[in-house]
Amino acid sequence: MIKEDLQKIIKSALADLGIEVGEVHLEHPVDLKMGDYSTNTAMVYAKQLGQNPKELAEKIVEKIKATGALLPWIEKVEVAGAGFINFYLKPEFFVDSVKDVLEKGGKYGSNESLKGKKIMVEYTDPNPFKEIHIGHLMSNAIGESISRIIGFQGANVIRANFQGDVGMHVAKAVYGLLQTGKDGSKIGDLAEAYAYGAKSFDDKKQEITEINKKIYDRSDEKINKLYDTGREASLRYFEVIYKKLGTKFDEYFFESQTAGIGKELVEKNVGKVFEESDGAIIFKGENYGLHTRVFINSEGLPTYETKDLGLIKSKFEKYPDLDLSISVTGNEVKEYFKVMLKSAELVEPEWAGKTKHIAHGMLRLPEGKMSSRTGDVISAIGLMADVEQMILAKMEKSEGYDKTVEQITLSAVKYSILKSASGKDIIFDFDKSISIEGNSGPYLQYTNARINSILEKAKQENIPTWNFDLQAVEDITDIEKLLYRFPEIVELAGATNEPHHVAVYLSDLAQAFNSYYSGIQIVNSSEENSSYRVALSQAVGQVIKNGLYLLGIEAPEKM
Repeated sequence: MIKEDLQKIIKSALADLGIEVGEVHLEHPVDLKMGDYSTNTAMVYAKQLGQNPKELAEKIVEKIKATGALLPWIEKVEVAGAGFINFYLKPEFFVDSVKDVLEKGGKYGSNESLKGKKIMVEYTDPNPFKEIHIGHLMSNAIGESISRIIGFQGANVIRANFQGDVGMHVAKAVYGLLQTGKDGSKIGDLAEAYAYGAKSFDDKKQEITEINKKIYDRSDEKINKLYDTGREASLRYFEVIYKKLGTKFDEYFFESQTAGIGKELVEKNVGKVFEESDGAIIFKGENYGLHTRVFINSEGLPTYETKDLGLIKSKFEKYPDLDLSISVTGNEVKEYFKVMLKSAELVEPEWAGKTKHIAHGMLRLPEGKMSSRTGDVISAIGLMADVEQMILAKMEKSEGYDKTVEQITLSAVKYSILKSASGKDIIFDFDKSISIEGNSGPYLQYTNARINSILEKAKQENIPTWNFDLQAVEDITDIEKLLYRFPEIVELAGATNEPHHVAVYLSDLAQAFNSYYSGIQIVNSSEENSSYRVALSQAVGQVIKNGLYLLGIEAPEKM
């Protein structure tokens, strides 16, 4: 990749000047007229050496030119501002990058930097007996995209889902079923039962706590039946939603399985990692700059912390060759996760060293848009149904109409989540999410569909396929200056586990293409440059499709 070659050239020039560096920072100038790569290296090291930044930058440029180290793709190098060094690439480089996109197709942007690595990504993590809410949509969109990005870099990805099928939320739902006389076989009845139990908890705490114990020890036949029926109904319903979201999990873990494993670990390490306190077993987080948390409560039942500890052990016992386990959850458990991971580190250092937590913000709706039965939870299906209705009101029926509506709905929701950095809260804007004129998923899909129409028209007019002849190329546009960056964007998104880098890049590329489209006739059989224009359009469409795939979004052929 040209970026690495440039970094080597800069390092070599600095070494000739007696300056040893570890890393050379390169970025793309915001203004495309200011070059294709820029480095502030001279400014960084001038301060350390007590030199003038601009003078050091000029020395570096002179050294690069004098040693003949310029790459064949570099047109010129110049010093700008207070000491930036800007590199300008030759037109031939950009044309060659278009060729590269067309030749590699669906693999363009992929790499093998993670080849041989086995990485588990755990995400979504809903609780049976409760609805999948918009927080789960955040986790699913981010986790699925991260899975695709690291898979695009050669990793063997295991998609995992940790589902809370035991705990007080289940006891509340079972209590609700007992009171309403429902058998738990319908997902709607489960949601109502949970809401009933949640509202009754303050008055019926002891009774619901007893139900919780009976669920753990399987000691009551009637409760067992309600639990088994409700659990099965929930998991069956969840699978429908996963399929709709485009996620297929490879591995399922359940709290009912990890609770006992974690409890045994905690009890085995009392006096070493954990300690007894008022009939409970705790982890004294203050000793490590954290906070204290209960791992086994005074009734002898494992808490979430213990179930997560059992989960970590289960992951690495089932996959002993796992290189990394990534867990995607909400920001609200960030501090909790630090405590849990510290306890895991003290129990088994290797587990914690190979576990990474990615916390995401909250997804909120404009006030008054929607509410659920419980009044405080917004269901994922409800949000998608609202978005779908808005799309239906704007679309005309055509072939493949239902599938296209579903694809646009998911892109509107997923892109709204993925266009921002993972840790940020998001206010979901219904109108912007479905717009085909701005920074949205449907806008990217529409751009791709427009390109498909251009390619079809070119085929009908018998525009010859561009044969990589430079004579057919006009002035290099912003499109070419963006296209070649896609592999770098994939690497950055993979290194940071931040899909928003892909989303932002695709939006910039689509805007550049649509500006180009509005100012030039692409398909014109009498124009000798038309074959290149069509090829350039095809390359843009290919990169948009590749990028949308990484975001977990499908690209309809027509819109």
